[in-house]
Amino acid sequence: MSGRAAGDERGSAAVSGVVAMLVLIVLAVAGMRAGAVVVVRHRVNGAADLAALAAAAHLAEGEGRACELAKLVAEENAAVLVRCSATGWEVVAEVSATTPFGPVNARARAGPAEDRERLEHDERSTRCGERTHTGAGTC
Repeated sequence: MSGRAAGDERGSAAVSGVVAMLVLIVLAVAGMRAGAVVVVRHRVNGAADLAALAAAAHLAEGEGRACELAKLVAEENAAVLVRCSATGWEVVAEVSATTPFGPVNARARAGPAEDRERLEHDERSTRCGERTHTGAGTC
């Protein structure tokens, strides 16, 4: 009887091994697809940043020309410009790219940098009635 029991279990390790291999393959494929989405997300963020910077650099030529350049930059980075708008010297660019799991979107803003320390000092100077901008004292 013990000979029969051993014979009945022959090949069960092979079946378990095949099942384990299938589980590992499914997990590996899922991990690669998730990694691909992360890569696309980073690429789309970069495309949005570059599109906004390109548009801001050419804003003096008009919003239409600036957004046209933003569109070209987005396309060169395998993305699509969804929206481009300018308010004053600030540009907002929204881009998108498609993945097997759906679209990936990103938004970026570009414009003049504000010197916050200078602005805070100017605000204190105005509030304290100072005429010169020497020193950052408080009143």
